[in-house]
Amino acid sequence: MMRAFGWSEFLFILSALQWTLLLTAVALVVGGVCGLLVALLRIQSARWMRLLSAGYIELFQGTPLLLQLFVVYFGIGLFGVNVDAWTAAAVALSAHTAAFLGEIWRGSIQAVPRGQWEGAHALALSYGAQLRLVILPQAVRIAIAPTVGFVVQLIKGTSVTALIGFTEITRAGQLVNNVTLSPFIVYGVVAGLYMLLCWPISILSRRLEKGLDRTRRSRPGKTRKQTV
Repeated sequence: MMRAFGWSEFLFILSALQWTLLLTAVALVVGGVCGLLVALLRIQSARWMRLLSAGYIELFQGTPLLLQLFVVYFGIGLFGVNVDAWTAAAVALSAHTAAFLGEIWRGSIQAVPRGQWEGAHALALSYGAQLRLVILPQAVRIAIAPTVGFVVQLIKGTSVTALIGFTEITRAGQLVNNVTLSPFIVYGVVAGLYMLLCWPISILSRRLEKGLDRTRRSRPGKTRKQTV
């Protein structure tokens, strides 16, 4: 039965926002933990560790997120394990996030000047202590801007989970459009909600990048001034 787009339909789409945010949060937490492990494996001296982590990154960065989602949702079922849409979406997005954050954080760790590693080693710190006390605190500052930028892509990426029936913003919009046949209004609302989520984060990411660039440019001047 068709009906006009009204306040109840808008609230239904708006209520799906919580699932978009929850899915994003789960992917960031789980993917972040796994991504840190991937990043640390990428900088190890053992060649097999570097190859293993590099292969993981290439696999998930080189294939579409939608394909990864389908593999988890439909592929695991071939082994007799029933996976619901929420679990499949969380697993696929977490694995996807781990690959991208792992590469971002690997680059941030390796961007720390080599002298910092040598200084930490000269203090007779263990490898773990070097990372925890000297390297990672500096790498975090470098990684903040690209990590925040990736969050925008992750929020938008949650929309593909609509194809397996997970009711986030896009899926809610599809359901409402099926009964209202008002695609311009429905998907305009959906687009507006995504914009309200992503636009402030995009601005924050750009400001952080500019702030980091200013910090880098100011360091040589400060160093010379202190030397004089």
